[in-house]
Amino acid sequence: MEMINTSKAPAAIGPYSQGVIVNNLFFSSGQIALASEGNLLDGDVIEQTHQVFKNIQAVLEEAGSSLQSVIKTTVYLKDMNSFNAVNNVYGEYFENHKPARSCVEVARLPKDVEIEIEVIASVIK
Repeated sequence: MEMINTSKAPAAIGPYSQGVIVNNLFFSSGQIALASEGNLLDGDVIEQTHQVFKNIQAVLEEAGSSLQSVIKTTVYLKDMNSFNAVNNVYGEYFENHKPARSCVEVARLPKDVEIEIEVIASVIK
């Protein structure tokens, strides 16, 4: 198991890694709307979703992967009424490549953000 860590995404806020690689698969920890320095983005769900994808791209790059190699995503929303707005942003990042996805509403997310996303991607090394 290889631990992934990059300064281009926020450091873990607990005892976990930004992601791990096992058998040529990358598993990310959930990414929220923190800037790489650890500052919380003060914005709506659309702005938060863009920041989440920026973080996901950074950890994928560090792992030797990319959004084009994502197999599965899990999207956690604070409010399912945000689904359409999030889906529009999500579609900007997965325009042609469409990984499998789950999307659920949760009672609360870390730092009271609006969205958290985790991914599983293939890695060729």
